[in-house]
Amino acid sequence: MAKTSPVEFVKQVQAETKKIVWPSRRETVMTGVMVVIMTTLLGLFFFGVDAMFDAIVRFLLSLAQ
Repeated sequence: MAKTSPVEFVKQVQAETKKIVWPSRRETVMTGVMVVIMTTLLGLFFFGVDAMFDAIVRFLLSLAQ
């Protein structure tokens, strides 16, 4: 593999960073809102599953007494 000089490396990095397409403000906000919604829905789902398992375990433990 050929070695690259530090100056050439910096030029390559600058050339690559010019190729980056940054999302617009609207895209960023919409993505953030979707993350919050999905996180909330998943939190509620897992809360429900946990509550169901809690009820099952409590019922089974009450049978053992």
